[in-house]
Parts: sequence; C-alpha cells; structure tokens
Amino acid sequence: MGLMRRVRDASLGTQLFVLQMVIVLLAVGGTGGVWAEHTRDQLDALHQQRALAIAQSVAGLPEVRKAFGLERPESVLQPLAMSVQHETGADYVVIANTEQKRYAHPNTSLIGKRLSTDGSTVLRTGRSWVGTETGTIGTTVRGKAPIRDEFGTVIGLVSVGVLETTVTSQVFQALPPLVWTALAVLLAGLALAALITARVRRQTFGLEPREIAALLEQREGVLHGVKEGVLALDLEGRVTLVNDAARELLGDVGADLTRMPVSERMRDVLGGADPGEDRIVLHGDRVLVLNRTPVWVRGRHRGWVVTLRDRTELIRLARELDDASSATDALRAQAHEFANRMHTVVGLLELGEHEAAIGFITRTTHGAYATDLRERIQDPTLAALLLAKSAEAAERGAELVLAEDSSVPEGLIGDPRDAVLVVGNLVANAIDALDGAQGTIEVSVQADAGGLRVRVGDSGPGIAPDLVEEVFREGFTTKAAKAGPRGLGLALTRQVCLRRGGWVRVRNAGGAVFTALLPAVKAGS
Repeated sequence: MGLMRRVRDASLGTQLFVLQMVIVLLAVGGTGGVWAEHTRDQLDALHQQRALAIAQSVAGLPEVRKAFGLERPESVLQPLAMSVQHETGADYVVIANTEQKRYAHPNTSLIGKRLSTDGSTVLRTGRSWVGTETGTIGTTVRGKAPIRDEFGTVIGLVSVGVLETTVTSQVFQALPPLVWTALAVLLAGLALAALITARVRRQTFGLEPREIAALLEQREGVLHGVKEGVLALDLEGRVTLVNDAARELLGDVGADLTRMPVSERMRDVLGGADPGEDRIVLHGDRVLVLNRTPVWVRGRHRGWVVTLRDRTELIRLARELDDASSATDALRAQAHEFANRMHTVVGLLELGEHEAAIGFITRTTHGAYATDLRERIQDPTLAALLLAKSAEAAERGAELVLAEDSSVPEGLIGDPRDAVLVVGNLVANAIDALDGAQGTIEVSVQADAGGLRVRVGDSGPGIAPDLVEEVFREGFTTKAAKAGPRGLGLALTRQVCLRRGGWVRVRNAGGAVFTALLPAVKAGS
C-alpha cells in the first residue's frame, strides 16, 4: 500500500515510467505466451496440411483405386501405406473403405477392423478434412482425403497423422531464441519508456494532471460560454465539436454533413463548396453569417472550424432603416418637385398669367395618384409602402403603376409585416432590375379571405430560363458587389410564402413577372 501511495503521489513523468514498465513486462510475458501458442498452432496447421497433402497424394494413386477392386485389397494397400509412411516421416497412414473397414494400418492386427475415429464426414461429403483426434496410437494432427473411382464415386478414404508429441518437441526446440528475444525486447522497452517519459514532459510543458484538467475545464467553459456558434469538422465532414450556441442556432446537429437537417445552401457553405467570408445563409427564421476556417496542427491540415453568428435582428433593423431611407428619399423627391412647381406658379403670377397659374396648379396637383392608391389599397401600411416605392422608382427614372385589378380591403391582411416584406422585396427587385433605366413597373395586389396575391412585372431584360429557380436561393445575386449582404430579398420572400403555405414564381413576359400567394393566417395558428 505504501508503494502504491508513493507512485500515486509521484509526478506525471514517474507515473508514466512505472506504468510503461508494467505494460512492457505484461507485453513481453503475454507476447511470449502468445508466440508459443501461435507457434504451436502454426506447427499443428503445418502438419495438418502436410498430412492432408500426403493423404490426397495416396488417394490419387491409380494402384490404390485398382486395389479396391481386388478380393484382398490389404495385400496391395498395406505395403503401399508402409512405404509412404516411411518415406514421408508420418506416424501413421491408414486406408479404409466406405464401411470404415481398415485395409492398411501401422498395427497389422487392426487391419480389417473399423476405424477408431469417425470418417463418415469425408465419406458422405467427399471433402477432405484436417484436425486433431485421438486414435489407437495416441493424439495426432491428421488429414483425411476421399478415394474416388474412375467415375468420381467415393469408395474409401486415406488418413495420415503426426503425433502431438512430435509437435510439442518442435515447440520446445524453438523456445531458447524466444527467451533471448524477450530479454532484448525488455531492455529496449526500458529505454523507450525513459524516452517517452521525457518526451511527454516536454509536450505537456511539465504540467501535472490536475493542471491539465484545469486547463481543459477552462477551455470547455470558454467554448460553451461564447455567444457565437462554433462547429468543428474533420476532413471527412464528420462533426467533431459543437458548442451550445451552435446547437441553439442549428437545432439537431447530425454526426456529419450528410445527416444535418439543413438546406443545400448551408451544406455547401459548411462543406466548402461555397467558399468565402461572411457567407449569409437562411436557416428557419434566422439569418446566419458563416465563416469557415481551416485548422492546422503542427503544419498539417486537420479539419475546419465554422463560426455561426445570428444576424436576424441586425438584418431586420437594416431593412427597417432601408425602409426609412426610402421614405426619406421619397419625401425629399416630393419636396424637390413641390419646390419646382411653386417656383413655376410664382413666376406665372409675377408675369400676370393668373389663368395659366390656375391651370398649372389644377394639372399638377396630382394627389389623385395617392387618393386612388388609398382607395384601392385600404391597408395603411401597405399603401404607404407602395407610395414610398413609387417615389423611389420615380427618383431612379422608372414609373410604378398600380394595376386596375388591385384591391386590398382594410383588415383582410391582418399583421402586415409579411405582406410588406413580400411586396417590398418584389418591388425593390423590379426597381433594381431596371438599373436606373427608364421603364415601367406594374404592381397588382389583391386581398380576400383566402389571402394576398401579388404580381410585380417590370419592363427590364427578364431572367434567363436557367436562373428561374436559382434567383430564389439565398446568396444569389446578379447585382454588382456592394457593401452589405446581397441576394436575401427573394430568398426571404420565398421563405415567408412557404411558411404560410403559399408560393412565389417568376416568368418572362416582356420582362420579369413575379407572382406570389401569401395565404391568410388562420385564427389560432
């Protein structure tokens, strides 16, 4: 007990040295035993195969087959068996017929009697057999082979064996080299144990186990305490580490990339098919920013670490800021237009053209557009959005037209946030499609008890047929690179529509025409 306590209280290097010495001793002793047993098994197998080869050779001799047709087969087979036994060094060669009656045996008094061991398996199946059995001359390793006539029918068998005592003596002859080898291995083990102990001390910087455990606890605390999600993957795409924040963002994390319940877009980013920094991905109702960094250990690439940041709230605030900016631009454009008109009216009045001033005021006071818009789109939030987008389109050289079939009675769309997102993104996409060129954007919004139907068409170049589905993938954009995330508007639109049980589609008809269905939210859902 005192020795065990001293070892337990010793330094890590001492404990490792003692443990390795115990392992070396057990390994040498175990290896010696296994080697002896293995050598015995090999010698058994060797003698079995040798016995079988002799038996098959004897069974294949033409004179053996012919002897089975004689009145006294033993007169031919006994001398032949003794000759083979003498020449090959086998301890016995026995020949018997299908009734297991001996025709040849080292003990002539047993000729004509039944075999002491069962040979029915060889006689019944016609297949050779090897193994260890105990017979009249002792325990032997033996091989048995069937004898066939010229038609392939089994007419008897040949059994050849070597005594186990012969095998045992050969094992003992091989022991001295084993002992010297074990001693050499033991000495080498001592030297290697000392080297390994020194190397471990260097690699652990002399830290004791309790200090290493403290560092591990700190690492776990930091890893699971950070707010960003951390996901580690090996070179095969298997998940090797995931912290609490990553589980909260992703939900159920599978064992590898193929089992993760994520979109193809996220799987592409995680797997490296879509490389780059700050990749934006939609996952459920969240907008995530992913960064994938290689992991190098001692100069070798070991895997990847992916960080996930939740930017849902930031994106929402950015969109609200964008909406406020659009409203500001619209007000600025209206103020600029109003100032120009007022200057014109003042000029006409100064020139004494009172009738012309009155006519100009009558023609240019086209609050009629806003009035018509408000009459058709009775939801104030949606109407304000379309009015702001109309001003934004005019500022960029385009004209936004409200289709004749537009009709949104008040109170039918409920919470307007999803409707504003769908309509706003589709109209913004149409404005961007014109890219500052003069053109027309036609918007149709219709609402009833079934939900909201939106159609937005532009006079732009349209969408290539092979990109009809691709435009709805997050991250996809045909716009020039600008600050901030791109390619989210249409993806968010599709996500909102699908979440409500609707859809969004696009076709070309003189330009791109987007149509969307946003079903009404059922009460209690």
